[in-house]
Amino acid sequence: MKKIVVIGCGFGGLQFIRHLKKESFDILIIDKINHHQFPPLFYQVAASQIEPSTVSFPIRKIFQNRRDVRVRLAKVLSLDAEEKRIETSIGPFSYDYLVIATGSRTNFYGNRQVEEYALGLKSTYQAIKVRNFILTNFEKLLYEPDKEGLYNIVIVGAGATGVELAGAFVEMKREVLPKDYPNIDYSKVNVYLLEGGSNTLSTMSSFAQNYSEKYLREMGVIVKTGVTVTNYDGAEITLNNGETIRSRCVVWSAGVIANTPEGIPRSAIARGGRIKVDRINRVEGLNDVFAIGDVAYMETPRYPDGHPQVANVAIGQGKNLAKNIQRIARGENNLRLYEYRNLGAMATVSRNKAVVDLPFARFKGRFAWLVWMFLHLMLILSVRNKIIVFINWAWNYITRNNSLRLILKDQD
Repeated sequence: MKKIVVIGCGFGGLQFIRHLKKESFDILIIDKINHHQFPPLFYQVAASQIEPSTVSFPIRKIFQNRRDVRVRLAKVLSLDAEEKRIETSIGPFSYDYLVIATGSRTNFYGNRQVEEYALGLKSTYQAIKVRNFILTNFEKLLYEPDKEGLYNIVIVGAGATGVELAGAFVEMKREVLPKDYPNIDYSKVNVYLLEGGSNTLSTMSSFAQNYSEKYLREMGVIVKTGVTVTNYDGAEITLNNGETIRSRCVVWSAGVIANTPEGIPRSAIARGGRIKVDRINRVEGLNDVFAIGDVAYMETPRYPDGHPQVANVAIGQGKNLAKNIQRIARGENNLRLYEYRNLGAMATVSRNKAVVDLPFARFKGRFAWLVWMFLHLMLILSVRNKIIVFINWAWNYITRNNSLRLILKDQD
């Protein structure tokens, strides 16, 4: 039986394995964490709207009925394509086919100081860390004499994550925290959203851009476009126009860079650290090594500059590669070339405020918000988690309150 090693169990890796015929391969999953994550809702964990467990799914639980799937918790150090072997933190593993589905991480664009002090939002753990930071800063507002930096929450990057996070923090500021911290002057609490481009939601339509920014400004978010961050020292953020903002909480959502393992030829590395692949996701210049999702760079007629790094691309590539690898293993040549069909994009700003871009329509407001909620519920893996998230959303909508504001930190 051929052995497939899959590095990473995000959207791409998960769908790839799920669409392999049972008992047709010996499948080994290697991941640094023991759970699949649902990044579209990390911002709700950060804003104390849902529990971390509702966006995290243990990998062993997902595949507990698949005897052909094994899981190892390890960090991949390098790969040797000639020997068909990967080195990991727990030892070497051989393969017949290797699938790299390692995703991406926060891109700080080489600014080490910003990386040291700013908060990322690319994992459940980081979402919990942001929540801890926000709540701890409100605790400090009750007793610290220097409060200026504590009043300002800064989000860098106005893509979907930044827009959704800004809206969630404003809701938190207006409706939830005053009940817990009635002695704080909330007129001084500011949420900043900084964007290097000229618009929020730069990858969506002008309709979505205009209405998302309109919604944010109406809610009180201080939106600054056309600015980039040059430095952040943990207390003050400096912009390229010379402006400074005092803040002890900066969340960075301004870009991503691929998690590319060592051993990939330099000639196969594209911009952003992505791995060049052909139309069946085979890594350029390597045999039996494939890459899917955020880490893969594929040029197609529709996307000559590579596909967007979104979940639907990873899911589609994972499904397509599963079919193709089964054909390759049978010695067939009728391989299906991948092409992304863009079904649309959407972002929510706050309660009853969202924007949706579909190929045939664009809309906003409460209906867009309901569509966003429904589609995200459908994407969540388990029925149990769907129900829990729905109950949380319904409870928050009715009461404008919840009991998820836990500060979880490792104390000495």
